Amino acid sequence: MLSQPDSALSNAAYADDVIDLMYKLMEYRNQEIRHRLEKVGRAVSMLHRDVLLLIYHFAKVAQGDVLEIGPYIGGSTIAAAFGVRESGGAKKIISVEAGGRLKHFRIPSRNIFIDLKKNLRRFGVSESVTLINGYSFEGTTISAIRQMLGHGEVGLFTFDADNDVRRDLDCYGDLFADGCWVVIDDYCGPAAKATPLRAQVDELVSAGRLVPFGYYGWGTWVGQWRV
Repeated sequence: MLSQPDSALSNAAYADDVIDLMYKLMEYRNQEIRHRLEKVGRAVSMLHRDVLLLIYHFAKVAQGDVLEIGPYIGGSTIAAAFGVRESGGAKKIISVEAGGRLKHFRIPSRNIFIDLKKNLRRFGVSESVTLINGYSFEGTTISAIRQMLGHGEVGLFTFDADNDVRRDLDCYGDLFADGCWVVIDDYCGPAAKATPLRAQVDELVSAGRLVPFGYYGWGTWVGQWRV
């Protein structure tokens, strides 16, 4: 069950917004973009197709730039880049990836950052994305992001890194617009990662900073930021 929205939103309007998002996802499932993102998903993403579609949608409609923490080898980044391209607007996409290697039964990587760059080129979006190779909480990363993004300029924030999303929301939240779309993977999943992450998200929901719009795919949290 979804938690109650911020008091500034009426219950009826909130329910309508949640339902509208579900309908929009249903529409995308029957459009050409679904086939493009299924190809992306099979090749370079561990996210569910519906989550990729929602990232595409949010990047397309958001009134602001995109900040991404933890793209792995690029599935979510490519979905966002497709959305920005088809929005017809000029939006920045900044993606932060620490790199390393990962053994995975379907899409392993010996060098995550190199594979990320390669996949952005493969799907024709490398020129649309600014990549930062580092940890989101490092001083050099924070400085670089703040040189590119200003107060209230981010319209979509995606997080698929470790289990400390609160750290990055505290660090970058002032860059978010009111109503910034937020996508947080692994809200549901293996306890070691999901349990602390879910507690942080739920605390922010209770405080009225995050408004939940549902859980999609294999446990990805979707909602909005409130200033």
